[in-house]
Amino acid sequence: MARVICIANQKGGVGKTTTAINLSASLAVSEKRTLLIDCDPQANATSGVGIDHGAIDRTLYHGMLGQMGAESLIMDSAIPSLKVVPSNVELIGFEVEMMSSPNRDNSLKNLIADLDGSFEYIILDCPPSLSLLTVNALTAADSLLIPLQCEFYALEGLGQLLRTVERIRQVLNPELKIAGILLTMFDKRTNLSYQVAEEAEKYFPDLVFKTIVPRNIRLSEAPSFGKPILLYDATSTGALSYFELAREIMQTEGDVCKEVT
Repeated sequence: MARVICIANQKGGVGKTTTAINLSASLAVSEKRTLLIDCDPQANATSGVGIDHGAIDRTLYHGMLGQMGAESLIMDSAIPSLKVVPSNVELIGFEVEMMSSPNRDNSLKNLIADLDGSFEYIILDCPPSLSLLTVNALTAADSLLIPLQCEFYALEGLGQLLRTVERIRQVLNPELKIAGILLTMFDKRTNLSYQVAEEAEKYFPDLVFKTIVPRNIRLSEAPSFGKPILLYDATSTGALSYFELAREIMQTEGDVCKEVT
């Protein structure tokens, strides 16, 4: 049975797509059959694994509207055990076209239902907003991973996201878990990074991953080459941190639902 992990935070620039790409790649090279689904019309996860989103005619948009099945949307990546359901700007139209549909919140869940035996992990990369696309991802997911950048105002808005999670649990997906909060862009040269890490541990005990993703130039360069960090520079601190995160994720199979107070 596939473990479906949604990566979301309504704040932009926190490392959602970087995490989606590199966690997926790290799971895949750990011999886990992994599917990365790009739920963001910006399609950065698509281009980040080397797929030209301007040259494809089958995307998540067609699947979410029920025009195609999930199997027909899956594309290969440079890592044999990592497959991708790509996105492009067309996905913006989903929210407009499905707004009046009574089943609009379950479109993604229904789409991936038939893939359950094909993959061990399905990673959902979300747009930087609490939109209908994000609601779909939260409804389809088993757990939510929240990237939190170690910068000023990092915790601002996190409460809103967690309140949204509670509403999703109450109405659409009572089994949704919090996989954890991932500290990203940690700069050990600054006191601010340590302060944010301390605050996260203080306000959200037991939710923060042990793995911390550092601010790393190689990590920020990799997407421009259409590669996960482990194919761009496997010895970089960024690559090693995502391997460590994948290890933590794999060790929490069947973990109990983490509650937020």
